[in-house]
Amino acid sequence: MPVDPMLQSLVAGFSSEAQEVCQKVTLDLLELEREGLDNEALGKVYTRLARHLHTLKGSAASLGLQDLSSIAHKLEDALAPLRKDIKPMPRSIVDMLLHGLDLFLLRAQAHAEGRGEALPDPTAALAQLVADAPPPEEAAGAAAPAAAVAHAPASGATSAAVAPAAAPQLSAASLADDDAVDAGWRVGSHQVTALLREVERLREFRMRLEDRLRDISKAVELLTARELLAPSARARAMLASVSAGVRSDGHEASDIVDSLEEGLKSITTRPVRTILEPLQRMVRDLSRQLGKQARLSVVGAEVSLDRRLLEKLKGAMVHLLRNAVDHGIEMPDERERAGKHHEGALTLRVEQQGNILFIELSDDGRGIDVMAVRASAERKGLITAEEGARMHETQIRDLIFRPGFSTRSDVTDTSGRGVGLDAVRAAAESMQGRIEVMSTKGSGTRFILTVPMELGSSPVLTVRAVDASVGLPMLAVESTQLATKENLRIGRLKTQLDYNGQLVPVADLGSRLGLRAAAPPSEGQPLIIVQSGGKRLALAVDAVVGDRDLVIRPLPAEVRDVPAYQGAAILSRGELLLILRPGWVVTEAAPQTLAMPQSRRALVVDDSLTARALHRAMLEAGGFTVHLAASGARALERLQTEVYDVIICDLEMEEMNGTELIAKVRSQPDTKDIPCILVSANDSSGARARGLSAGADGYLSKRECAAGRLLTEVLDVMSRRGARA
Repeated sequence: MPVDPMLQSLVAGFSSEAQEVCQKVTLDLLELEREGLDNEALGKVYTRLARHLHTLKGSAASLGLQDLSSIAHKLEDALAPLRKDIKPMPRSIVDMLLHGLDLFLLRAQAHAEGRGEALPDPTAALAQLVADAPPPEEAAGAAAPAAAVAHAPASGATSAAVAPAAAPQLSAASLADDDAVDAGWRVGSHQVTALLREVERLREFRMRLEDRLRDISKAVELLTARELLAPSARARAMLASVSAGVRSDGHEASDIVDSLEEGLKSITTRPVRTILEPLQRMVRDLSRQLGKQARLSVVGAEVSLDRRLLEKLKGAMVHLLRNAVDHGIEMPDERERAGKHHEGALTLRVEQQGNILFIELSDDGRGIDVMAVRASAERKGLITAEEGARMHETQIRDLIFRPGFSTRSDVTDTSGRGVGLDAVRAAAESMQGRIEVMSTKGSGTRFILTVPMELGSSPVLTVRAVDASVGLPMLAVESTQLATKENLRIGRLKTQLDYNGQLVPVADLGSRLGLRAAAPPSEGQPLIIVQSGGKRLALAVDAVVGDRDLVIRPLPAEVRDVPAYQGAAILSRGELLLILRPGWVVTEAAPQTLAMPQSRRALVVDDSLTARALHRAMLEAGGFTVHLAASGARALERLQTEVYDVIICDLEMEEMNGTELIAKVRSQPDTKDIPCILVSANDSSGARARGLSAGADGYLSKRECAAGRLLTEVLDVMSRRGARA
C-alpha cells in the first residue's frame, strides 16, 4: 500500500527514530538472554521491551505502514507468553525477535526512501520467522543452547542503529510535529571546521590578552616601586583601571571561548556508545555462528567523539572484534578444560587523555601463538626463514598487521582471506594514530588503538626542566608535592616518594630529556605525581609554570613514533610546546632507540630548547646528523669547524636574529652556498617576503613545522641549491 505523499516526510523521521528504538530493543534482548538476572530485573526488562514493541506498532499504524505494524504485532505475540513466566529468554526466541527487527528496519528504510511500493508482502517472511523458532515452552525447556543459525550481516540495518542517551519516545503526536522531524540545519563539515579554526584564533587571542595583562601588572609594580618616577595618584588610578578592564575583558573572552567550544562539541560530537552498542549484537551473532559463547562489555562508552572520527573507528572496531571472536575465544568445552568460564569475555575500554583517545580491546582467549604466526608468515612469503629467526616476539606479533597475513589455511565466512588487521592498521594511520598488540599465550590478547582528537582544547600543565618547557595532560596529573627529607627514600640505585602510604618511584625530568645527569630531588623541588595505565610515578621538575587550556595537535608523521611526546601545542606568541606522553613518563627507564645510518648534516639554530628538540627529531627521522646551537654566535663558531648541508634558523633571537645570521653566512666564501631556512612564529606574507629577501632559501612558520613541513622544505631547498638531497 503506497504511503500518503503528505506523510512521506514524516516517514523519514519515523525511520530514523525507529532505528533508535530498535537498538534499545536489541540491547534488551541481549540482556534477557544473559544468565544471572533475578526475576525482578527480568520483569523490568520484559516490561520495557513490550512497551518499545507496542510503540513501534502504534507509530507505524498511525502513518499507514501496515506491513511494519504487522511485523511489530507478530513480535509482540512471540513475546507475550514469555512475560507470563518470567525466565531468561531462550536463544532461539532471541534469534527470531532479532531477525524480525532486521526485517522491520530494512522495510522502514525502504519506505523512507520511497521504495515501499516495490517491497514484497511480508507475510511469507513473517511465517518463516515464526516457523524457525520453537514454541516458547519448548525453547525454555531445551537443555542446551540452540544450534547456530543464519544471522543478519554485521553491516546491516541493525548495526547502523544508534542509541543516544535520551532517545525520544515514538508516538503519533510526536511524529505529527514538524519540529520532531526536522529541528535543525544541514551543515557541511568544512563549515564546522572553519568555525573551529576561528575558535582557536579566539583562544590564542585570549592567551595574548593574558600575557598583556601580566605586562601591565609588572609595569604598575615597577612604577609604584621606583620613587624617581613618582607617578601621580591619577596616573596610578588610570593604570589600575586599565589593568582591571583588561582583566575583565580576559574573563569575558574566556567565557566566550568556553561557550563556543561546548556548543560546537554538542553539534559535532556523539557518544562513542553509538558505534559500540550495536557491536554487542554482532559479537553475539558471530559467536552463535561459530558455535562459541562470548559477551562484550564496554567501559567508557559515555565519551563523546567527533562524528567523522566515529565513522572511521566503526570499521576498525568491527575487524578487531571479529578477529577476537574467531581467533581468540576458544570453544566452550576447550575453555572449561583450561579452567576458564565457558563464555568468553571481551572488553572494550575507551579513555580520553587530553586530545588523545585510547581504545583497548582485550579478550581472555588463547592468546597469540608467535611460532604459528612466524610459520604462517614464512609460508605465505611475507618474510624469509632467516628474517624470522632474527625477529623478536614483539616483531613477530606485529606480522599479523601485514596485508595478506592469516593463520588459516582455508577460507571461511569470517577469516582466511588475509584482510582484517591490516585494514585496522591502515585505518589507524589514516587517523594519524597507531595500533599496538600485547598477548600472553593461553591468557588472552590486548589491542590498543591510539588516535589524536581534533575537536576542542584540553587542560595542560606546563613544567620546566633546565631551560626546556614541556606540557603534561592534566588528566594524567594526580597531584603535586614538594620534595622533603621526610617524604623521600633515597637508595643507592633509585629514589622513592612516600605518597599516601605507598612508595612511588621518582624520576628527574631533566635526566629523562637528556639535559643533565640523574640526581635525587633537592629539598623543596616540585614533584608531579603522574598516573597512566595503572602505573604511578613522581616526576621531579625545576618549576611548575602553570596550567592552560590548549589544543594538542598530533606530531608530524616523521616523528609520530617518538615515544616521549604525544603531540604539540602552540602558545600565544607562536611558541611550540611539546606535550609528554603519560605512558612514557611513568616508565622508570627511557626506551632506547636504534641509531640509523646518517650522512647529511644539518645545523639547527634556535634559542628555544623545545623548538630545537622538535626540529632535531624531524631531521633525524629523515636521516640527518643534527647539531644544535642556542644562538647566532654559537652557530658561527660551529661553522668555523664543521661542514653542514643545511641551516635551519629561528628568525626572532635576542642576541643575533635570523636575518643577521644569514647575512654573515652569505658573506663568507666557505658558507655562502649553504641552503638556509628561516623559521618564525610570524606567518604573515610580509614577514615571509622580508625573510626571503634577506637571503633565506625557505621560510616556514612554526605552525607549518608542527604540521610536518620541515623535512619536506629542507629537501626541497637542498635540491634547488644542488646540495646532497
